[in-house]
Amino acid sequence: MFLLSAQPLVAQAADAFSVDSPWMFGDWNGLRTDLQQDGVNFNVGYTMESASNLAGGYNTSTTARYSDQWAFGVNLDLQKLLNWNDTEFQLTITNRDGQNLSNEVGDPRTGTLSSVQEVYGRGQTWRLTQFWLRKGFFDHTLDVKAGRLTVGEDFDNFDSKFQNLAFGSGQAGNWRGDHWYNWPVSQWGARVRLNFTPEIFMQVGFYNQNPYNYDKGDGFRFEFSPTEGNLVPVELGWQPKLGADKLPGNYRIGYYYSSASDNVYGSWREGGYTDTAHAYGGYILAQQQLTAQGGSADRGITLTVQAVMNDHKTSKTDNYQSVTLTWKGPFDARPQDEIGIGAGRIHVNSSYTRMLRDTNYYNGETTYNSPTYLPIQKGSEYNYEIYYNVQATNWLQIRPNLQYIAAPGAVSKVDDAFVGGISANLSF
Repeated sequence: MFLLSAQPLVAQAADAFSVDSPWMFGDWNGLRTDLQQDGVNFNVGYTMESASNLAGGYNTSTTARYSDQWAFGVNLDLQKLLNWNDTEFQLTITNRDGQNLSNEVGDPRTGTLSSVQEVYGRGQTWRLTQFWLRKGFFDHTLDVKAGRLTVGEDFDNFDSKFQNLAFGSGQAGNWRGDHWYNWPVSQWGARVRLNFTPEIFMQVGFYNQNPYNYDKGDGFRFEFSPTEGNLVPVELGWQPKLGADKLPGNYRIGYYYSSASDNVYGSWREGGYTDTAHAYGGYILAQQQLTAQGGSADRGITLTVQAVMNDHKTSKTDNYQSVTLTWKGPFDARPQDEIGIGAGRIHVNSSYTRMLRDTNYYNGETTYNSPTYLPIQKGSEYNYEIYYNVQATNWLQIRPNLQYIAAPGAVSKVDDAFVGGISANLSF
């Protein structure tokens, strides 16, 4: 009797840590696959990112920092479960923890503009990151999603393995993070998408802006009040498959507007601001796979170009550009590995620079080393990264990387920094 009851456990244990399984703990003797076929798909993911300052930066001593994120999610196909046509539900809870090396690379009074560990930030805390219902209408011509949403899961979206924040998805939110909340910060909202063809779409979103959404420790507060305003992004997208090899592309152009009131940097006078305005901006994402390898579009070189423009009244960073190249399957013996290289520029608004100078003058601060001096952020910070992604198993990716940060924080008195990092993704 004992041997018979132990057989399922033995089978499950044998499946764990299989290099061919998509999950570290295996398929549980086929149970997880059966659940997926029935419309229940749950996952547990872990991301870690470590970085060490090899040379330069504000703190020139060699330091290392580690940050991570857990994500616990379940997706329900309600067409399979409840016979609700083209309907799904998503629940995701996340936790971020750890420290950020960028606090050592940049002047601690300003920080850097980007981050050498993109998984750090947005509050190191537990959050309800996704809690939404999506419904398609008219043979998926119209698609509506509502609930607790992150803006970047739908707008300005693509997949990225770079560790530096300047090369990932949702860049419009990285440089307007006070209004555009990317993962893992969610808010009440809705997204309406119209699919003109299988390749061309247009979508608009409405997202409530509440200070509780962002604050650490408030990841499970769901009040609508106090409302600061609403973020409204609009996006036109084209996702073609070009040529005989059906090479995928992802082209998006978007605009956003926030009804929240912000201080106008150019109105700073004698210790305070005299004017407010609403924030707005736009972005472009152009991503195209350029080559196929071995007769398969699963391997090849992809080019990604991004740009963001923000208004000059209320935004600290008024423009951003980046270009990256990734090569999936560079070696026949390692068809799932990937090489990536990228360069990015983040520019500080001249009105913000002038406000810093005026504030120092008003406070009688002239010495950079004074604790209350505001370091002058002027011009641009430049970020560079190269990585090699090792697909060790179907459930484990490991990525060593090298980064170079020129003018950290766009502060001329801070030395350029050379950073070594390693990140990993695990699916349990």
